[in-house]
Amino acid sequence: MIKTDILIIGAGPTGLFAVFEAGLLKLKCHILDALPQAGGQLSELYPKKPIYDIPGFPEVLAGDLIDNLQEQIKQFEPGYTLGERAETIEKQEDGTFIVTSNKGTRFHAPVIAIAGGLGSFEPRKPLIEDIEFYENKGVKYFIKNPEKFRDKRVVIAGGGDSALDWSIFLANIASEVTLIHRRNEFRGALDSVEKVQELKTSGKIKLITPAEVIGINGAEHIESLVIEENGAHRTIETDYFIPLFGLTPKLGPIGDWGLEIEKNAIKVNNALDYQTNIPGIFAIGDVNTYPGKLKLILCGFHEATLMCQAAYQIINPGKKYVLKYTTVSGVDGFDGTRKEAPKAVVKAIV
Repeated sequence: MIKTDILIIGAGPTGLFAVFEAGLLKLKCHILDALPQAGGQLSELYPKKPIYDIPGFPEVLAGDLIDNLQEQIKQFEPGYTLGERAETIEKQEDGTFIVTSNKGTRFHAPVIAIAGGLGSFEPRKPLIEDIEFYENKGVKYFIKNPEKFRDKRVVIAGGGDSALDWSIFLANIASEVTLIHRRNEFRGALDSVEKVQELKTSGKIKLITPAEVIGINGAEHIESLVIEENGAHRTIETDYFIPLFGLTPKLGPIGDWGLEIEKNAIKVNNALDYQTNIPGIFAIGDVNTYPGKLKLILCGFHEATLMCQAAYQIINPGKKYVLKYTTVSGVDGFDGTRKEAPKAVVKAIV
C-alpha cells in the first residue's frame, strides 16, 4: 500500500505542477499514470513541438516544458507509478480513498486529484490480423527500455515525431532500423526529418515509403512483416515491430467511479476548487469540464493551484493556511534544500 497526501492520477503538465503547489503546503504527492513516462501528450505525441502560450516563455518545446516541471518538483520528492492505469476506487469509513491499479498496486490517500488530460491514453493499433497475438512477442507500442533493442532488427511504422525520434535514437543501438510510412511526407520537426534523411543516406536507417505493414508472420515470436509497397507485397525479416500511430484518449475505468460525466469529461465546481460531485475527489486540467472551460495548459496550472488549497483544508481541518509569496517566503524542499531570494542589506546611509 502506497500512502500519500494527494494521489495525482495523470503525469501531464497539470498533474506535475500540482506537485509543486502541494509541496508549498507541505503536502506529499504520488503520481499514477498509464503511460510509461511522465509528460502525457507532450512527451508522447509532440515532444519537439513548440508551445507559445506558457507565461514567461515566448516559446518552449513541449518536451523541455515537461523536463522543467520535473526539475521544479524534484525537491518535493513525489512518488511515481508509471505504466499502470487507475482501475477501482473504494471510499473508506474515515473518508479517505483506496485506489487500485490494473496491475494490483494499491494507493491510500485522503485526496484524489484526477489530472488525466483527455483520459487514459491507449495506443492506436494498426488494423493487422492477429496483431494482439504478437503483443509482447515482438510488437511494442511504447519504448520503455531502448537497450532491449540492442543489436536487434527493428521496424518502426509511423510518420510523426515519435516515429522519427525513435528511429534516430535506435539507429545507434539496433543492428538494423527500418522506418515505414504510408506517405513520402513526414509530419514532424524539420530537424528530425533532415536527420532521418542523413541516416538513410549513410545507410544507418532503411526508409520504405509509401508503404504499409499489412501482415505479421511468426510462430512464438515475430519473425517477419508483410509490406505493401506500390501495390506489390513483399516480406522483410525483423525481431521487433513498433507501430507509432499516436494515442487514443479514453476516460477509462474512472468513468465508472460515480463521478458526474458530461461529454467524456468530469464535471467540477469551478466556482470554488474544481471538486467533483464526490467530496475529496478533484479533477483538474483537460479532463474536467465547467461553463467557460478552456483546454489550455495555463488553465490547468490555475486549477491545480486552487485544488491544492482545498486539499490542504481537507487534510488539515480547522487549520488556517496563510498564503505567502515564494518571493518572500522562499521554497523549502522535502529533500532539505531551500531556495530563497538574497537577504536585503540593512545599512544606514549617512
